[in-house]
Amino acid sequence: MSRCRHCQPVPEEVRQAAVLLEGRWTVSILWASYEGASRFNEFKQAVGEIPPRTLALRLVALEEAGVLERRVVDARPPRVEYTLTPEGRRLQAVVDALVRFAGGVAAVEERTAALPT
Repeated sequence: MSRCRHCQPVPEEVRQAAVLLEGRWTVSILWASYEGASRFNEFKQAVGEIPPRTLALRLVALEEAGVLERRVVDARPPRVEYTLTPEGRRLQAVVDALVRFAGGVAAVEERTAALPT
């Protein structure tokens, strides 16, 4: 018998968001994008020891989820840049909550103070 008689099932939207964010390195990639990373090597440098294949897979997953937008820049050689979508910016509150939980309130306040008003 269940101890929680009035508990509602987890909404599907919450499950989908959790699946996306549960991927190893995903929150770190989001953090890097909030800090200004937009190219593959910038993400790799910011995140650290992430294998290149894993980084590529996470970037694709974030793009497919509508969190990042991938844009090929017409240059020689061509390059790819990732930018946050409005949905990706909405996730910043979640990442900031994790930072506060981890005790990094000063970093959140510093970044928030630097945001244009």
